[in-house]
Amino acid sequence: MSKLKIIIKLLKNEGFHAVVRLFQNKFFPYIPKPIKKTSLYLDYFKDRKGIEIGGPSRILAAEIPIYQVMESLDGCNFSRQTVWEGNIVEGNNYNYFKDNTGIQYICEASDLQTIPDEKYDFLVAVHCLEHCANTLKTVEEWLRVVKKGGAILLVLPDRRYTFDRKRPITTFEHLLDDYSGNINETDLTHLDEIIKHHDLNRDLKAGSKEQFLKRSLDNYNNRCLHHHVFDFKSLNKIFNYLNVKVIDKTFSRPYHQIIMGIKQ
Repeated sequence: MSKLKIIIKLLKNEGFHAVVRLFQNKFFPYIPKPIKKTSLYLDYFKDRKGIEIGGPSRILAAEIPIYQVMESLDGCNFSRQTVWEGNIVEGNNYNYFKDNTGIQYICEASDLQTIPDEKYDFLVAVHCLEHCANTLKTVEEWLRVVKKGGAILLVLPDRRYTFDRKRPITTFEHLLDDYSGNINETDLTHLDEIIKHHDLNRDLKAGSKEQFLKRSLDNYNNRCLHHHVFDFKSLNKIFNYLNVKVIDKTFSRPYHQIIMGIKQ
């Protein structure tokens, strides 16, 4: 699609402000900067050992600069090849910051099968939970590998500024149904909703509607779908249900919802 066609499409579907935003991103790109409460976050990660699900993530070196202060970090990805990281090799090669490395695991986010209970001081996951079909099962599993009193830090997209902007927030009742039904990663319950409301104008890499549908039907292999859509209210309910004390919630440009809690 040519640049002119993209501009015309944006103007038609989203209005003048969308075109202005496009030019701002092109000529005045957002430069990441630390969140205001950096010191609060550092207290829970400095000189401690943790695991990251679905990383590494640039936001943890800039907006929430904790890579620089933690003692060590292991990583977990669902496959030996992903859309985001490319080829991944299991072993002692999880390179998360400069020359710092930890163990790279290959396993489902909802089934950290080779990791013993309470191994880590903390867990972090950036733009990962929305890609998991069974939210409560997944967070419960993440908490299993964290020590009591340890931190869990999640970063999720704020739908207002992403291609999910037309989708409704997933109800907590739906998350409970997924949990009780033991939904797994083959689930495509939300596919009709996603195809109907996914804003392709804000996801140009997804291609046409037909290309997006083809990719979505193969989600088990690529994991690109956002199964669920969250806001701070729904994230609060998830943490409360799983007995996690919320320490902080904050928004960081351009579209990051950040929530941190402590395992009780």
